[in-house]
Amino acid sequence: MRNKFLIALIAFLGLAIANVNAQQKIGYISLDYILAQMPEAKQVETELTATKTQYDNMYQSKVKDFQAKLADYEKNGSTMADVIKADREKELQGLQGSIEEFRQNSSTSLQKKQAQLLQPLLKKVEENMHASAKENGFAFVFNYDAGQGTTPIVLHAPDDANISDLILKRMGITPKPLAPPTATPATTTPATGAPKKN
Repeated sequence: MRNKFLIALIAFLGLAIANVNAQQKIGYISLDYILAQMPEAKQVETELTATKTQYDNMYQSKVKDFQAKLADYEKNGSTMADVIKADREKELQGLQGSIEEFRQNSSTSLQKKQAQLLQPLLKKVEENMHASAKENGFAFVFNYDAGQGTTPIVLHAPDDANISDLILKRMGITPKPLAPPTATPATTTPATGAPKKN
């Protein structure tokens, strides 16, 4: 008798929890869409582009120096003394290693700088997302964007579950549909087409 009572109680609680969960609203946002409309994101993109240009110029300078020394070695190598020839070969190998190291370090540095510059923007979006979700009764909010080149996390949802525009409005930004994406540097946040609107 006691086991039947426990089974009935567990079944009742399970139905009650399922009923509560069925009534909770689930929403989603498009982080790319929101970031693309934030004025601060344009400043981040400008700063990243300037840094990338500096890195690219330095890289090209290193490559040009290497190519000039390689051309001189190829032209005059046959007439060089063995000691000088060995020294030039060692120098060229060092330059080649330095170029590769600079390429890797500059790429890593640019990624870190992007993360650092985006952090305050992401925090602002997160704070406004939590407030908008609470104000509008959304118990769960997912990010539509899973990252560049990946499948979205939300594959299907009703238009009224998209709270991206609510967040933009809360931040004082008038939402506007975005144009289709254009070629942008790989290190900046690309503007994606506007997701479904509510």
